[in-house]
Amino acid sequence: MNTDSYVSPFSERYASKEMQYIFSPDMKFQTWRKLWIALAETEQELGLTDADGNPRITDEQIAELKAHATDVNYEVAKAREKEVRHDVMSHVYAYGKQCEKAAGIIHLGATSCYVGDNTDVIIMTEALKLVKRKLVNILAILADFAKEYKNLPTLAFTHFQPAQPTTVGKRATLWMQELVMDLEDLDYVLSNMKLLGSKGTTGTQASFLELFEGDEEKCRRADKIIAEKMGFAECFAVSGQTYSRKLDTRVCNVLAGIAASAHKFSNDIRLLQHLKEIEEPFEKKQIGSSAMAYKRNPMRSERIASLSRYVMVDALNPAITSATQWFERTLDDSANKRLSVAEAFLAIDGILDLYMNVADGLVVYDKVITKHLMAELPFMATENIMMDAVKRGGNRQQLHEKIRELSMEAGKNVKEKGGENNLLELIAADEEFPMSLEELKETMEPSRYVGRAPGQVDEFIAEVVSPILAKYKDMLGMKAEINC
Repeated sequence: MNTDSYVSPFSERYASKEMQYIFSPDMKFQTWRKLWIALAETEQELGLTDADGNPRITDEQIAELKAHATDVNYEVAKAREKEVRHDVMSHVYAYGKQCEKAAGIIHLGATSCYVGDNTDVIIMTEALKLVKRKLVNILAILADFAKEYKNLPTLAFTHFQPAQPTTVGKRATLWMQELVMDLEDLDYVLSNMKLLGSKGTTGTQASFLELFEGDEEKCRRADKIIAEKMGFAECFAVSGQTYSRKLDTRVCNVLAGIAASAHKFSNDIRLLQHLKEIEEPFEKKQIGSSAMAYKRNPMRSERIASLSRYVMVDALNPAITSATQWFERTLDDSANKRLSVAEAFLAIDGILDLYMNVADGLVVYDKVITKHLMAELPFMATENIMMDAVKRGGNRQQLHEKIRELSMEAGKNVKEKGGENNLLELIAADEEFPMSLEELKETMEPSRYVGRAPGQVDEFIAEVVSPILAKYKDMLGMKAEINC
């Protein structure tokens, strides 16, 4: 363990090993080498020749490149970079040291962004795929939760004030709906990920036009072939030296949207835990407070909220970077980009693991939920009571005023005197309401006041969520590991 220098919390505490690998040096530099191989193969396939008309790139050279595609000689590259102060040329040099026959054709016709930008797109694409898998698994967990509790009435809140009841399962569909919207956005971005391709120093492909002796069609085909070799449908049609930094903005906006959804979920869980209605998982030996041993703090939900704020704010970085690029390129994107994009993914990865863990271990205290609901239900049943009284000959306007007065009195009994809600007793004792206390109590069945909530759960899962889970069934079965 490194104890004498800074270590990122993302690697120590928050991000999964899988996401950390996607943004690792191995992933980056091995992808560089795959791109150099793809470039060499493409140039060979397009008939690149030397001055004498002989094939410029041989099968032997490509085989040599492939033989060293993954054993990156980092120390050689590091030593070289100290001399030349250029990371791409340092790795070209290091690769060439391992591939003496192919050294002269590595990076042929390309600029640094050929490996740098194409690799960034590939890495973001792989990271988005992992985010998608985790989103789908959270939807599956919440769908099971919603089905299990679709019929359990609970107080709904507007302005965090008691409102007409809903069900625990119906509330879960609200969390799911936002994740479905996030998944739609993510799918759109994923389906439109494009490589930079081989565009050259200012995006004109001038170096490749020279290599292919003015054959523009070969330049066009080079982009298409490279994209296919790297698993993409196409490259950007036009670019400067770099792909448009608008792509980073688009990607990080999706991550910020997911963060906002997760934050909303975590807020609800924290409030419900305060009410003692629903709690996040709590380990047998977990300590809630260093001072107050009895506490069960919602620390995982709090961490979701904390990291989510980071991602939402971080999305400004790519937007500002995109806005401030000069003409065909400027290098002030580089340092910001390698921090903001990577850390947005590492943070959202930690958020989704926490979301998955919390959702999969929610503890529901149905008796507390029912107790809270029954304390407020008399107020919510007054409209039904008033209608029943009207049917028995009462005057609707007079009854409305009377219920308003009695409700104020019952509210005073609860708030000022600390008593129970005695609204039903007050109504039964009022001569304008020809109803006994027993009859009034019969109206206190919570399921009568949840509207279509149970049916809405069934419909939402059947019509919206189940098709998604069926489509991505091969992604299901993930379990989140929380580091601390």
